[in-house]
Amino acid sequence: MDLDRALRISAAGMQAQSTRLRVVAENLANRDSTGQSPGADPYRRRTVTFENRLDRELGTPTVRVARIGTAQGDFPTRHDPSHPAADARGYVRVPNVDSLIETMDMREAQRSYAANLSVLEVTRGMLTRTIEALRG
Repeated sequence: MDLDRALRISAAGMQAQSTRLRVVAENLANRDSTGQSPGADPYRRRTVTFENRLDRELGTPTVRVARIGTAQGDFPTRHDPSHPAADARGYVRVPNVDSLIETMDMREAQRSYAANLSVLEVTRGMLTRTIEALRG
């Protein structure tokens, strides 16, 4: 039944966006996590990559998390000579987490999750009305 497929496709989208929200929460929680010694790496921002995967049972593509990786690139520095991870010049390497980017990712994931939830609720309502009509 197509309505069952719609429910499962929406559920896959919600699951993927839930993972994305979890990763955003980890990034925000660790945005101040520096190394403990000079030269030690601070927290590195994590990223989520999605992919379309054919669900053989449904016979249709669904979204899923392909991988959770880390953002490459240099770490920003902050001058803090009293920090235990400060180098000889007094600079500390800080995480490559930008709160603005994380907030935008969070809102996009929230909107996508809400859209999938709306599809799920509408589909469930249609199924309920169909069952009621068949009983009637």
